[in-house]
Parts: sequence; C-alpha cells; structure tokens
Amino acid sequence: MINSIKQKYQPIGQTTVYSKFATEDIIKQQNEKVTAGVWSNGLANLDTHFSSSYQTTTQKQYYVDVYNGLPTATDSLVQYSIAYGHRLGSGSDSQGELNDSPSRAIYSQFKQVLLEATADSFVTNGSGSTDSIYAITFKRNRIKERLGVGTIEIPIQTIASRVANATGSVTTSGAVITLMDDSTINLNPTIGTYGRVFNLVSGSAGTVFNASAPHYYGTVYPDFGCIIIDGNVLDQKVAFKTNVSSSSEGNNHFALFRAISGSGTVLDAVRDNQFAFYARNEEKITSTHFFVRVKNPHFNYSNNPSYVTGSNGDLSQTTFKKDPVTYITTVGLYNDHNELLAVAKVSKPIMKSFSKEALIQVKLDF
Repeated sequence: MINSIKQKYQPIGQTTVYSKFATEDIIKQQNEKVTAGVWSNGLANLDTHFSSSYQTTTQKQYYVDVYNGLPTATDSLVQYSIAYGHRLGSGSDSQGELNDSPSRAIYSQFKQVLLEATADSFVTNGSGSTDSIYAITFKRNRIKERLGVGTIEIPIQTIASRVANATGSVTTSGAVITLMDDSTINLNPTIGTYGRVFNLVSGSAGTVFNASAPHYYGTVYPDFGCIIIDGNVLDQKVAFKTNVSSSSEGNNHFALFRAISGSGTVLDAVRDNQFAFYARNEEKITSTHFFVRVKNPHFNYSNNPSYVTGSNGDLSQTTFKKDPVTYITTVGLYNDHNELLAVAKVSKPIMKSFSKEALIQVKLDF
C-alpha cells in the first residue's frame, strides 16, 4: 500500500526526502465506467466489412474473420468473426462422419463455454431450444472488460434466395432488419456461466420494436463478448434459409457475413447507410487520488548536482542563499520500505520557493 511520498527536492536542514501522507491526503476506490467504440481507432460503427483469402480452407469451414478494410492493407485488422453451429452436425461437410462436422464442433464449443453444464442446447426466449446457431465473437482486446449493452446494433439483410457453393457466395435481396440487445427493457437479466445474458431483439437506436412483445432472435453475452443468433428464428422471421444439409458444406457463416456486410447491394451509398454494425466496449476504472501538499518552507533546495558548485558544495547561484528557488517536475510514490511504486510527472515545472506552496494531485488507475 502506498503511504509515503518521495519528492525530488529536499528542504534545507533536513536529510530526509520523504514526506508522509496524512489519512485525508488519500482518497481510495473511486470507480468510473469508461466506454469506447469496439472497432479499430475507437470507432463505434463499422460500415465496411471484408473477408480474407488468407484463411486456410480448413479455417473457412469453421468461421470467417471480418476485416475493416482490404486484408492486404497494412491498417486493416480483424474486427469480428462469424461461425455457424448445429447441435447434430448439419450444415457442414462431415467428410462422411456426421459427428466430426465443423458445425457440430462449433455448437459444442459455444455450448460448453456459455451454457450451464446441464443444458443440452441454446434457448431463445419465446421460441424454445434451437439446434441451429450463428455465433458472432469479438477479439478480447477490442471489448476490454465487456461489450457495452445498449450500444449493439447488427444490420441483417433479409434473404429471399441463397445459392451456396465452395466459396460461400450468396445472392441477396430484400430489406434490412436491425438486431440489438434488450437491456433498455430487461433491467434484471439472467446471470449465467459467463455473467449477464440479454435477449437479442429487433430494434434500433436503443429502442426495442414492439417492446411489449419483442421479436426475439437470440441471446447476447456481453461479459464474454459473444452474440448468438438463433438460426431457426432467422429462417422463420426473415426467410434466411439456413442450409442444414448433412452431406454438403452449407457455408452458412459466409451467408451471414454477406447479410451483415450488404454484399450484393448495388449502391455503395445504400450499403454504407444501412449496413453499419454498432458496438461499444466498457470497462471499470478504479482510481486512487493522492494529494501531495508542498508547504512553503519545504523542498526549496534541490539535490540536483547542478544546484551546487565547487568542492565545498556552494550554491551555484548566490541569491539562493536567502531566496532559494526550485522547480518540481516529478513526484515519486513509495511504500513503507522506501521501494518506488509509481512516478508522476507534472505537465510543466512548478516553481517552488519560501513564498510559494503547491498542491499536486496524483491519480493512479487500476
């Protein structure tokens, strides 16, 4: 625990350079919630979505990474990933072994991570259990501690027809729906294995459509950084037509990528306006404030070698004998064993003399 302070300038006639904090000089456990956009450069909306040919054929069977620009660009980074899972293994090529299919592995992985040990399948409010899910995940460094609830908006273009092939290409048409978490009306969310669980509903700009009887599409796990969309509900409500064939590669995750990104939309301006994926992160910052009180008779002489001259240590400036002046630039925070724990730098040097006092506030974030 920090309870001492060492300053750079020692007072005349004293050999110590430590000044003890009083109880009232330390204010602990000041909590502050900080939010920022999830996407690169702190942006809250992502309106350009690119898949990458850098993924191997095997990786593409399990998930698609989505970039904010052309993957070949140096400033283009993975923003989120999409995977498709099916409890029985349908919707992906199992190479003759249904239990070994990528979709079954994906479903099992997310079930083990997000659900209780006794749960057999994901459940969507109002629709019951589902064997078919889409999972949207974010890199941990993007979501910080958690996704910010009330900030999530996922655009999905409804699909009237879909043609899947080895590259997962699709033909899309239809309107755009927006999905969001229901935190604005769900004030007491379920607490699961990985924290709070909210519902994924249709809505926009923080307003749930038909709030008295929302249209549920899946679940949101903000503390884990994952969104689960019910494939069955998506098919029923917007005719998404998830491919659940057990003998061929369905490329469902690529279909959802194209529905979110607006691939196939003719006008780029329309795509950019309608296909913005909104999300923010959230973290709690705990701060301790230290009030460093420098009284007028203290720390008016420096132990900097340039402050003295000659073998006798005479003051380099004769005027300092009666009117010493120093400039505070650094404050060191030490523990009871004189071990340096933190260093604070002032924005500009603070003049100190017998006629001047200083109060320096040091803030440590944890």
